[in-house]
Amino acid sequence: MNWLTQILSISFFNLRALPERKGSALSAAFGIAGVVLVLTAVLAIAEGFKKAVTATGAPDVAVVLRSGSDSEMNSGLSREETRVISDAPGIARGSKGPLTSAELFVIIDLPKRSTGTSANVPLRGVGANAYEVRGNVVLREGRFFEPGKNEVIAGAGAARSFAGLEVGSSIKIGSNTWQVVGIFSAEGGIAESEIWTDASILQPAYKRGDTFQSVYAKLNSPGSFNEFKDALSLNPQLKPKVARLSEFYADQTTMVSDFISQIGVMIAVLMACGALFGALNTMYGAVSSRTREISTLRALGFGSGPVVVSVLVESVVLSLIGGIVGAAIAWIAFDGYQASTLNWATFSQVTFAFAVTPALLVQAIIWSVVLGLLGGVFPAVRAARLPIASALRET
Repeated sequence: MNWLTQILSISFFNLRALPERKGSALSAAFGIAGVVLVLTAVLAIAEGFKKAVTATGAPDVAVVLRSGSDSEMNSGLSREETRVISDAPGIARGSKGPLTSAELFVIIDLPKRSTGTSANVPLRGVGANAYEVRGNVVLREGRFFEPGKNEVIAGAGAARSFAGLEVGSSIKIGSNTWQVVGIFSAEGGIAESEIWTDASILQPAYKRGDTFQSVYAKLNSPGSFNEFKDALSLNPQLKPKVARLSEFYADQTTMVSDFISQIGVMIAVLMACGALFGALNTMYGAVSSRTREISTLRALGFGSGPVVVSVLVESVVLSLIGGIVGAAIAWIAFDGYQASTLNWATFSQVTFAFAVTPALLVQAIIWSVVLGLLGGVFPAVRAARLPIASALRET
């Protein structure tokens, strides 16, 4: 109990003296705040991207491609194959029959609103049941396109990021002109980065004949997936690749999200080195300025252990303050911030929102505490090893 009392007494004394060293203390705290801010902001990009991917498909939605295809871009299915897929067991049925959507996927160029430079945007041809299959498509403005007409609806992310996608406007793609008739959302998923139209209109526009690239299917339940997959895999008429929609997009975007996370950690580590040296300098200065005080406490019977812990407490408190400030700024400035990046699987733009999650904030604050401990341990050991007699003679 006496040891604990000593720690509390010295720590309280050190913290009360912080206003006298506010310049160096603030420098250390804001150095840590900068590290936390950058780390949180960059990792929020990866979290937002992952959130957009995981929001893309429910576990009861499956996608079928040609065997060996890495993405829809290099897949191909005939109309007869899409009919066989639609007749497979495990698929939910609606008023118009099996809830499947045979689809095409092409890339077009549109100018970005922010820079005016062209970027790749996905244009997807869908079937009549596409809205029911996805289950999360909500019309935000205008109306859905009419089958058989050169009309498109734009995802909310695409409409926000690219020029010419306002309701009532038109976009010229090749020799065809398409009327924008609606804006839709999809719970923040990747579909919001796309433009949708009728697949039967997109086929002749891009000379795709009577072929498709994928079939999206709504299953009776998540448990029906294996039944559906096994039936297609055993069918000699097909050579399919079958996956849950959420897993399909997660596999496609893992490389991007991992790359963003790794870059964020690398940047944070470099900044952390600078902040660590700043914290070391601050704590060494604090120990040096209180040499006589610390030695007096030692002479009065305070042990070296409580001195070490008290210096660490001061360093951690400064780092914790900096971490909380940095995390708060990151949350206010970046949570929900809209951005776009390249999906390497399709070489098209994916729009998403930065996501500063509670777990990310906790992780950032833990970083700040670790930096505080590393920045305080060597000055703390120096304080405990100060020769009492010679230190007391210092002026």
